[in-house]
Amino acid sequence: MSRSSAPEGRAGARVTLLRGADLVPAPWKNGGGVTREIVTGCAAGAPPDGFAWRASLADIAQAGPFSCFAGVDRTLVLIEGAALQLDEACAGGQAPHAKHTLDRALDIARFAGESAIDARIAAGPVRVFNLMVRREAARGALEVWREAGRRSVHAQTVLLHAVQGRVEVSVAGDGFIALAPGDTLRVDAAQAVDLETRGAGALLAVTLDIARA
Repeated sequence: MSRSSAPEGRAGARVTLLRGADLVPAPWKNGGGVTREIVTGCAAGAPPDGFAWRASLADIAQAGPFSCFAGVDRTLVLIEGAALQLDEACAGGQAPHAKHTLDRALDIARFAGESAIDARIAAGPVRVFNLMVRREAARGALEVWREAGRRSVHAQTVLLHAVQGRVEVSVAGDGFIALAPGDTLRVDAAQAVDLETRGAGALLAVTLDIARA
Protein backbone atom coordinates (compact mmCIF):
# COMPACT_ATOMS: atom_id res chain seq x y z
CA MET A 1 0.00 0.00 0.00
CA SER A 2 1.45 3.38 -0.91
CA ARG A 3 1.30 6.06 1.75
CA SER A 4 2.96 9.41 2.30
CA SER A 5 4.38 10.46 5.65
CA ALA A 6 5.40 13.96 6.62
CA PRO A 7 8.14 14.79 9.15
CA GLU A 8 7.14 15.94 12.59
CA GLY A 9 5.53 19.39 12.54
CA ARG A 10 5.53 22.25 14.96
CA ALA A 11 3.48 20.36 17.56
CA GLY A 12 5.61 17.21 17.30
CA ALA A 13 2.89 15.53 15.23
CA ARG A 14 3.63 12.94 12.57
CA VAL A 15 1.18 12.96 9.66
CA THR A 16 0.55 10.03 7.33
CA LEU A 17 -1.80 10.15 4.33
CA LEU A 18 -3.53 6.85 3.47
CA ARG A 19 -5.20 6.94 0.07
CA GLY A 20 -8.46 5.02 -0.30
CA ALA A 21 -7.54 4.04 -3.85
CA ASP A 22 -4.58 2.05 -2.48
CA LEU A 23 -6.55 -0.10 -0.02
CA VAL A 24 -6.40 -3.82 -0.85
CA PRO A 25 -9.72 -5.76 -0.87
CA ALA A 26 -9.88 -9.02 1.10
CA PRO A 27 -12.99 -11.17 0.43
CA TRP A 28 -14.77 -12.67 3.43
CA LYS A 29 -14.53 -16.43 3.79
CA ASN A 30 -18.34 -16.73 3.69
CA GLY A 31 -18.57 -14.68 0.49
CA GLY A 32 -20.83 -12.10 2.11
CA GLY A 33 -18.57 -9.10 1.64
CA VAL A 34 -15.14 -7.55 1.26
CA THR A 35 -12.91 -5.79 3.79
CA ARG A 36 -10.32 -3.10 3.02
CA GLU A 37 -8.03 -2.55 5.98
CA ILE A 38 -7.01 1.08 6.47
CA VAL A 39 -4.62 0.84 9.42
CA THR A 40 -4.03 -1.01 12.70
CA GLY A 41 -2.33 -0.22 15.98
CA CYS A 42 -0.58 -2.79 18.18
CA ALA A 43 0.25 -2.77 21.87
CA ALA A 44 3.70 -3.71 23.13
CA GLY A 45 4.04 -7.46 23.53
CA ALA A 46 0.94 -8.25 21.45
CA PRO A 47 1.04 -11.37 19.24
CA PRO A 48 1.79 -10.80 15.54
CA ASP A 49 -1.84 -11.38 14.57
CA GLY A 50 -3.25 -9.26 17.41
CA PHE A 51 -4.25 -5.62 17.36
CA ALA A 52 -5.03 -2.93 19.90
CA TRP A 53 -7.22 -1.12 17.39
CA ARG A 54 -8.13 -1.51 13.75
CA ALA A 55 -9.89 0.68 11.20
CA SER A 56 -11.25 -0.65 7.92
CA LEU A 57 -13.91 -0.31 5.25
CA ALA A 58 -16.33 -3.18 4.62
CA ASP A 59 -18.61 -3.77 1.66
CA ILE A 60 -21.53 -5.94 2.81
CA ALA A 61 -23.04 -7.71 -0.18
CA GLN A 62 -25.62 -9.94 1.49
CA ALA A 63 -27.39 -10.59 4.78
CA GLY A 64 -25.73 -12.83 7.33
CA PRO A 65 -23.95 -13.11 10.70
CA PHE A 66 -20.91 -11.09 11.73
CA SER A 67 -17.75 -12.78 12.94
CA CYS A 68 -17.17 -12.89 16.70
CA PHE A 69 -14.45 -10.63 18.17
CA ALA A 70 -14.41 -11.30 21.91
CA GLY A 71 -13.10 -8.45 24.04
CA VAL A 72 -13.43 -5.92 21.23
CA ASP A 73 -15.71 -2.87 21.10
CA ARG A 74 -17.00 -2.18 17.61
CA THR A 75 -18.30 0.98 15.92
CA LEU A 76 -19.88 0.90 12.46
CA VAL A 77 -20.74 3.94 10.35
CA LEU A 78 -22.89 3.66 7.22
CA ILE A 79 -21.01 5.27 4.33
CA GLU A 80 -22.90 4.21 1.19
CA GLY A 81 -26.00 2.24 0.28
CA ALA A 82 -29.52 1.72 1.55
CA ALA A 83 -30.45 0.90 5.13
CA LEU A 84 -28.49 -1.61 7.19
CA GLN A 85 -30.05 -3.31 10.20
CA LEU A 86 -28.08 -5.22 12.81
CA ASP A 87 -29.98 -7.60 15.08
CA GLU A 88 -28.10 -8.24 18.33
CA ALA A 89 -29.04 -11.55 19.95
CA CYS A 90 -29.29 -12.22 23.67
CA ALA A 91 -26.90 -14.63 25.31
CA GLY A 92 -27.88 -18.20 24.53
CA GLY A 93 -29.18 -17.36 21.06
CA GLN A 94 -32.59 -16.09 22.13
CA ALA A 95 -34.63 -13.56 20.15
CA PRO A 96 -32.86 -10.25 19.36
CA HIS A 97 -32.80 -7.90 22.33
CA ALA A 98 -31.41 -4.92 20.41
CA LYS A 99 -31.71 -3.56 16.89
CA HIS A 100 -29.27 -1.11 15.37
CA THR A 101 -30.82 0.57 12.35
CA LEU A 102 -28.61 2.61 10.05
CA ASP A 103 -30.90 4.05 7.42
CA ARG A 104 -28.98 7.18 6.45
CA ALA A 105 -25.37 7.84 5.58
CA LEU A 106 -23.26 8.59 8.68
CA ASP A 107 -25.63 6.76 11.04
CA ILE A 108 -23.64 4.95 13.74
CA ALA A 109 -23.99 1.60 15.54
CA ARG A 110 -21.93 0.60 18.59
CA PHE A 111 -21.84 -2.94 20.00
CA ALA A 112 -19.61 -5.52 21.67
CA GLY A 113 -17.61 -7.74 19.36
CA GLU A 114 -18.67 -10.89 21.21
CA SER A 115 -22.37 -10.18 20.61
CA ALA A 116 -24.16 -12.36 18.07
CA ILE A 117 -24.91 -9.90 15.26
CA ASP A 118 -27.05 -10.71 12.24
CA ALA A 119 -26.91 -8.12 9.45
CA ARG A 120 -29.76 -7.33 7.06
CA ILE A 121 -29.55 -4.97 4.07
CA ALA A 122 -32.57 -3.25 2.57
CA ALA A 123 -31.66 -3.02 -1.10
CA GLY A 124 -28.24 -3.89 -2.50
CA PRO A 125 -24.74 -3.75 -1.04
CA VAL A 126 -23.69 -1.21 1.59
CA ARG A 127 -20.31 0.16 2.64
CA VAL A 128 -19.45 0.81 6.28
CA PHE A 129 -16.51 2.24 8.19
CA ASN A 130 -15.51 -0.31 10.83
CA LEU A 131 -13.61 0.61 14.00
CA MET A 132 -12.53 -2.15 16.39
CA VAL A 133 -10.86 -1.42 19.74
CA ARG A 134 -9.61 -4.15 22.09
CA ARG A 135 -10.85 -3.20 25.55
CA GLU A 136 -7.83 -4.34 27.54
CA ALA A 137 -5.34 -2.78 25.13
CA ALA A 138 -6.70 0.58 24.01
CA ARG A 139 -9.33 3.29 24.24
CA GLY A 140 -11.09 4.71 21.22
CA ALA A 141 -13.89 7.07 20.25
CA LEU A 142 -15.50 8.15 16.99
CA GLU A 143 -17.53 11.20 16.07
CA VAL A 144 -18.71 12.80 12.81
CA TRP A 145 -17.41 16.23 11.84
CA ARG A 146 -19.95 17.68 9.43
CA GLU A 147 -18.78 21.30 9.58
CA ALA A 148 -15.44 22.89 8.82
CA GLY A 149 -13.59 24.69 11.58
CA ARG A 150 -10.76 24.56 14.10
CA ARG A 151 -10.47 21.94 16.82
CA SER A 152 -7.87 20.85 19.35
CA VAL A 153 -7.57 17.08 19.82
CA HIS A 154 -5.48 15.19 22.37
CA ALA A 155 -4.84 11.50 21.61
CA GLN A 156 -1.89 9.30 20.71
CA THR A 157 -3.41 8.72 17.28
CA VAL A 158 -6.11 10.61 15.39
CA LEU A 159 -7.67 9.22 12.21
CA LEU A 160 -9.58 11.58 9.93
CA HIS A 161 -11.51 9.58 7.31
CA ALA A 162 -13.10 11.61 4.51
CA VAL A 163 -16.68 10.92 3.41
CA GLN A 164 -19.31 12.76 1.35
CA GLY A 165 -17.15 15.14 -0.63
CA ARG A 166 -13.67 16.62 -0.58
CA VAL A 167 -12.18 18.22 2.51
CA GLU A 168 -8.83 19.75 3.40
CA VAL A 169 -7.02 19.42 6.73
CA SER A 170 -4.24 21.48 8.29
CA VAL A 171 -2.30 19.95 11.19
CA ALA A 172 -0.68 22.28 13.74
CA GLY A 173 -0.85 25.23 11.36
CA ASP A 174 0.99 23.53 8.51
CA GLY A 175 -0.25 23.51 4.92
CA PHE A 176 -3.62 22.02 4.01
CA ILE A 177 -3.80 18.40 2.82
CA ALA A 178 -6.62 17.51 0.41
CA LEU A 179 -8.65 14.38 1.14
CA ALA A 180 -11.05 12.70 -1.29
CA PRO A 181 -13.81 10.37 -0.05
CA GLY A 182 -12.14 7.18 1.18
CA ASP A 183 -8.84 8.84 2.11
CA THR A 184 -7.62 8.83 5.72
CA LEU A 185 -5.22 11.20 7.44
CA ARG A 186 -3.37 9.68 10.41
CA VAL A 187 -1.92 12.05 13.01
CA ASP A 188 0.34 10.71 15.78
CA ALA A 189 1.21 13.16 18.55
CA ALA A 190 2.39 13.11 22.16
CA GLN A 191 0.37 16.21 23.06
CA ALA A 192 -2.74 18.09 21.99
CA VAL A 193 -2.67 19.05 18.31
CA ASP A 194 -4.63 21.80 16.57
CA LEU A 195 -6.58 20.75 13.47
CA GLU A 196 -8.28 23.02 10.94
CA THR A 197 -10.66 21.67 8.30
CA ARG A 198 -12.25 23.34 5.29
CA GLY A 199 -14.49 22.20 2.45
CA ALA A 200 -17.97 20.76 2.05
CA GLY A 201 -17.10 17.16 2.90
CA ALA A 202 -17.58 15.35 6.20
CA LEU A 203 -14.98 13.57 8.31
CA LEU A 204 -15.10 10.60 10.64
CA ALA A 205 -12.81 11.65 13.50
CA VAL A 206 -11.36 8.76 15.50
CA THR A 207 -9.22 9.25 18.63
CA LEU A 208 -7.15 6.30 19.85
CA ASP A 209 -4.88 5.65 22.84
CA ILE A 210 -3.03 2.42 23.52
CA ALA A 211 -2.94 1.52 27.21
CA ARG A 212 0.44 1.75 28.90
CA ALA A 213 1.94 -1.50 30.14
